Amino acid sequence: MAANNFEIRESNGFKYVEKGKGEKVLLLLHGLFGALSNFESLIEHFSKDYTVSIPLLPIYEMPLEKTSVKNLAEYVRSFVEYKGYAEVIPIGNSLGGHIALLYTLNYPESVKALVLTGSSGLFESAMGDSFPKRGDYDYIRKKTEDTFYDPQVATKELVDEVFDIVNDREKVIRVLAMAKSAIRQNMADLIPQIENPTLLIWGADDKVTPAFVGEEFHKLLKNSELIFIPYCGHAAMMERPDEFNKLLESYLSKLIVSV
Repeated sequence: MAANNFEIRESNGFKYVEKGKGEKVLLLLHGLFGALSNFESLIEHFSKDYTVSIPLLPIYEMPLEKTSVKNLAEYVRSFVEYKGYAEVIPIGNSLGGHIALLYTLNYPESVKALVLTGSSGLFESAMGDSFPKRGDYDYIRKKTEDTFYDPQVATKELVDEVFDIVNDREKVIRVLAMAKSAIRQNMADLIPQIENPTLLIWGADDKVTPAFVGEEFHKLLKNSELIFIPYCGHAAMMERPDEFNKLLESYLSKLIVSV
């Protein structure tokens, strides 16, 4: 995971980034191939008024038998307790959204609101239906480009990072284990139990979790608002950061006023 310009802190077995000193906590949860750079604009924009906290999820460090969405949700719970956050606003992309859903379901009292973008949990196609091809750089580049509406967003640095992951045997075994866990942990029957306010920001051209997935989340989450960003793929906060930040800021402002 790229560190970029953010200081990665290590404490009590956790690695994380924390920026800002606001009373309200935005808890950013990255996806399976997520990097801190995915959230760079969001961190800079919101750290003026919020504490922005990003636990680095130990996807590649967990024992294989514990590599699951459920255990990552419990890891997040342990992190929140360690940090002493009374209430958080989880913001999850892809696998991070799935973790945020499970966390919210299990600990609703600690969640002020939930924000999902391109979340898994209902429909899984992030790896397609084929094994990641080790050593095939062009294949990995194409798969990475497919994450976005504009393939130019898939920089060489980003492609190199994904390529390194799928060429590490131990990491790719955990990627596949986590993908299988996500399929097993389908949440269609559980999501209607979530009553926390939820914002769904979806790329209208998402190929990984297509628009109909956002619409299905909206139907199942009784207290949700769905907004599509046009000409945008699976990682809206990365591909269209200005629009994403404006939508999120507006929603959080309304949320704070309504309480």
